[in-house]
Amino acid sequence: MPVHVMKPVLIPLMLFAGLVFSGDLAAQDGDPIAGKLKSSTCLGCHGIPGYNNVYPTYKVPKLGGQNYEYLVSALTAYRDGQRNHGTMELQASSLSDQDMKDVAAYFATFALDN
Repeated sequence: MPVHVMKPVLIPLMLFAGLVFSGDLAAQDGDPIAGKLKSSTCLGCHGIPGYNNVYPTYKVPKLGGQNYEYLVSALTAYRDGQRNHGTMELQASSLSDQDMKDVAAYFATFALDN
């Protein structure tokens, strides 16, 4: 294929590849497939659209589509007692660093309507 024909095809392709392989997904160390298996208890609250916590009453934050690094940081802070929420502290206390990365990778790959 002549170069003058390839340029219009290659430039958008290279830009698309740069977007896909930069940012969250390129930097994450987690496995979203393993994270799906490990996130079943998370989905009990965070997987219900519009779910409100009973006491104190507040809307449970959506996790789908969240930033990978933010999710790992939040889970680590709950586990280490730097963020206070009884349920989340218990959930995070059972997760290894790799578990947190996997769960974060799973939630960072899709959006939930909640």
